Amino acid sequence: MRPSSPAASFLAAALLVPALSVTQAHAAAPAASAAPAAAPAAPANPNPLVASVNGEDIHLNDVRQAAANMPAQLRQLPPNMIFPMLLNQLIDQKAIQAAATHAGLDKQPDVQQQMHAAAMNALQNAYLSQQVTPTLTDAAVQAYYTQHYANKKPEAEIHARHILVATEAEAKDVIKQLKAGADFGALATKLSTDKASAKQNGGDLGWFKKGDMLPAFSDAAFAMKPHTFSQTPVHTQYGWHVIEVLDTRTADVPKLDAVRDEIRQKLIQQGVRDAVEKAVAGVKVVRYDPSGKPVPATPAPAPAAAAK
Repeated sequence: MRPSSPAASFLAAALLVPALSVTQAHAAAPAASAAPAAAPAAPANPNPLVASVNGEDIHLNDVRQAAANMPAQLRQLPPNMIFPMLLNQLIDQKAIQAAATHAGLDKQPDVQQQMHAAAMNALQNAYLSQQVTPTLTDAAVQAYYTQHYANKKPEAEIHARHILVATEAEAKDVIKQLKAGADFGALATKLSTDKASAKQNGGDLGWFKKGDMLPAFSDAAFAMKPHTFSQTPVHTQYGWHVIEVLDTRTADVPKLDAVRDEIRQKLIQQGVRDAVEKAVAGVKVVRYDPSGKPVPATPAPAPAAAAK
């Protein structure tokens, strides 16, 4: 089971604790004629036992952990529905594990290998979470936004479509048909080997910036005026393109809230890379070729000489 984020765990706890508290309150409510207690009640157990399967305990925290891994839409269900649903799932899992152990499946080499791999994966995820999560602060997001977004000038974008064919001769024939009045979209649907874009309104690529496409494609497209098509074929590693530019615009710099999730994802990716490099730097690595012969270590590049 993958580690949950603290926010997700807090949400799960907020959902489940009220439901459990109500259940406990009904179970512990004294009869009307009972005498008042002589001393304050002991604090409620924050992690009570909620079920047992063959002596294997299931606690409230286990249910909270399961809730943290639920899809967001299911977390909207009422707590009195979430709690029994997740508890039943955990009981089912314990029962299946008990049956599998009784059948001796945990002794099978392939199952042991899978169990070991799952355990190692959980350990890796725990380490990466420990290293990366503390860096995902609002200040880090703001700093990334300031560096990569806020100080950039608005970029030009174009809306274009294309027809991709295998040979230059085919592309020239497409241009010939377009000059004779053929419909670009119809030709794209019929002839383009880029099936993904051919199915989207006849080769439509949507809006894109210059850096979003291969250089040869972008250079040709951004040199064209709206409502024109390329007069000579454009060659890339995918084949030969005939491009039609539909419109141009200038994209405003996005606000922080619009790219916050994207920035967090980039910070996570960078944090994982840094954590991996840190981990590898702290161990001794010996490589072997496919025949089992040790591969000489590649020496680290010498530091550049200081400028005089």
